[in-house]
Amino acid sequence: MKKWIFCVPLLLITFIFVFIFETDAHAHPGRTDSSGGHTCRTNCESWGLETGEYHTHGGASESSSSDDSTSESSSSSNSSASSNDSWDKDCTDFSSYDEVVDYWNSKGYSKTNDPERLDGWGNAVDDGIPCEEPSGYDTAKINGSPAQIAEKAAVQDKTNGEKAGYTAGLGAGKKGVTSDSTSKGSAAYQEGYTIGYDEGYQNGSEVLEKQKITANKEGYALGKKQDKLVVPQQYASISSLKSSFNEGFNKAIEEKDEEKKKDYIALGVKDGKADIMNEPKSVKPIFIDAYKQGYDQGQSELKKTYVKQGHDAAFKNVKFKTPKLKSQKYINWYKEGFESNNKVKTIQNAAYNAGLNGEHYKVQAKYKHAEPIYKYYYEQGDQERKENNAASSGVVAAGVLGWLSRRFYVAKKMLK
Repeated sequence: MKKWIFCVPLLLITFIFVFIFETDAHAHPGRTDSSGGHTCRTNCESWGLETGEYHTHGGASESSSSDDSTSESSSSSNSSASSNDSWDKDCTDFSSYDEVVDYWNSKGYSKTNDPERLDGWGNAVDDGIPCEEPSGYDTAKINGSPAQIAEKAAVQDKTNGEKAGYTAGLGAGKKGVTSDSTSKGSAAYQEGYTIGYDEGYQNGSEVLEKQKITANKEGYALGKKQDKLVVPQQYASISSLKSSFNEGFNKAIEEKDEEKKKDYIALGVKDGKADIMNEPKSVKPIFIDAYKQGYDQGQSELKKTYVKQGHDAAFKNVKFKTPKLKSQKYINWYKEGFESNNKVKTIQNAAYNAGLNGEHYKVQAKYKHAEPIYKYYYEQGDQERKENNAASSGVVAAGVLGWLSRRFYVAKKMLK
C-alpha cells in the first residue's frame, strides 16, 4: 500500500514533463499568447509557415468556449499576457534581423543570459544567436556569439603575438642578427608575431646604429691614447659593435702612424745625405719602409751634389781628371756629371770656329765661366788655320818655281 502511494506523485510529475516537452519539441522560438499561439514574422518558411500566419503550439484550444468561467479565465490570461508584452519580446516582434541583434546587444543577452528566450527557447538550438539568422549573416556582430568570441580571441592572440614578436625582434635588431620571425600558435598569433618582430627589429636596428657610432668614437679616442687594443665588454659581446670599435681604434692608429712615418722619412733623408745607413730596429715595418724611402731620397740629393761638381769641372778641364774623393761612389757620380755636360760642346765649337776663321780672341760673357775651354779650342782652331795657310803658300811657291824652270828650258833650247 505504501509503495503505491509513493508511485502516484512520481507518475504525475512524469506526465507533466512529457506533456511540456511534447508540446515544445515541435515549436519554433518565440513567446506565445494566452491562447498558446502567435503570428510568425521571421524565417517562417523554415517552420512550414507563411509570413504573418497565426498558429498555436498546442498549449490551448483554438475554439472559444461559451462557458463563463472559461471566458473569465481567458480574460485574465489576456490581461497577464498584455502586461508581459511590455518587456518580453518575441522573434516576431521585430521587423528585421538587424533589429533583433540591436535589441539583443542592448540588453547584454548571451547564451547563458537569455531571460526572454529569444535563443531557441531552451531547446537544442541554444547557441548564443537570437532567433534564426539569415543565410550569410555576420554573426560576429552578435554579443556572445561563437563567431564574436572567436573574433575576440583572434584579436587577443594577434595582440599577444605582436608583443612577443616585438620583444624578440627588438633584441635581434640590437644585436644585429637575424632570427626566425615565425612562431607557433594560432594563425592570428603568428600573424601578429611577424608584424611585431619586423617592427621590433627595425627599432632595434636603429638603436644599434646609434651604438655603433658611439663605439666607433670611443675606439678612436682609445687609439689616440694608446697603441694596445682593449675592447670594452659591452662591445665585445656584439659583433657589429666590436667591429665599429675596432674601426675607430684602427683609424686613430693609422693617423698616428702617418705622422710617425714623416719623422722616419726625415731621419732617412738626413742619414742618406750623410751617407750613413742606420736602419731603425724593433719598429713597425711601415716605419722601416719610411726610413728607407727617406734614405734613398737623401742619397739622391747627395748624388746631385757630386754630379754637379763633375758637370762644373767640365767647364774648366779639357780632359777628365779623377777627383780626390773618399768614395768610389762619389767619383763615379762626379764622372757622370762631367760626361753629361753637353753645354761645353757648344762652347768648344764656338771657340774652335773663331780661331779657324782668324777672329780676334775675345771670350764672350756667356762663355766666361768656361774660359779655359774656350781658350783651348780657340787655339786649336787658330793653329789649324795657320797650318792651312802655310800649306797654301807652299803650293803657290812650287807653282811659280816650276813655271820659271819651264821658261828657262825653252829659252835654252832656242839658243841652241
